[in-house]
Amino acid sequence: MMEDVAIDGSAGSTGSPGSVSGAGEQKPRRGGRRVRMTGAERREQLLDIGRTLFAEKGFEGTSVEEIAAKAGVSKPVVYEHFGGKEGLYAVVVDREMRQLLDMVTGALTAGHPRELLEQAAFALLDYIERYTDGFRILVRDSPVAQSTGTFASLISDIATQVEDILGLEFKARGFDPKLAPLYAQALVGSVALTGQWWLDVRKPKKAEVAAHLVNLAWHGLDGLEQKPRLIGHRKS
Repeated sequence: MMEDVAIDGSAGSTGSPGSVSGAGEQKPRRGGRRVRMTGAERREQLLDIGRTLFAEKGFEGTSVEEIAAKAGVSKPVVYEHFGGKEGLYAVVVDREMRQLLDMVTGALTAGHPRELLEQAAFALLDYIERYTDGFRILVRDSPVAQSTGTFASLISDIATQVEDILGLEFKARGFDPKLAPLYAQALVGSVALTGQWWLDVRKPKKAEVAAHLVNLAWHGLDGLEQKPRLIGHRKS
């Protein structure tokens, strides 16, 4: 199916003046005629533009008008493809969540538990490095009314992957494997928050960050007490 024309449909138009990286431009001419985008191409263009704007300004700071202007189309085109800003945002978030989960799940290939922790840490840091805009979007609370639309739920999904690893280790060391989910949340949460910090500073290098994260996690587990007790006055 052939798709919409730009706001300025004249033969000499190259898209909206506000277009980023030529995003709003029509395809090059063929035989003197401008070739329109297909519906699928326009949809991907709008997703790319929305992703960039959501990462830069957040959901509330981004408008349908701005998305349409960057794409060089009218507002109804955005509504036609996504039903509005919320629909576009939901697709962007879903794609980023699947990308990160796939990277973490695919990275867990080693047999030794410590190397598995290294692979999990690297997977998250790799995602932050390669998909910076996506990570910036995920660490914001999603305004879309979906249980899967928050970074917290994503961390929970990743922790489930780590939970199985810790459960086996706990059982082998004589610890209660029922506590594995708690420790999995703590470990993955610490990696995620460190990754959020590293996103801005980018120091030290990625491998060094991963090494320190695993150092804290592994040696913390290595010296784990079977029945930890509080030493302060609070008991509840």
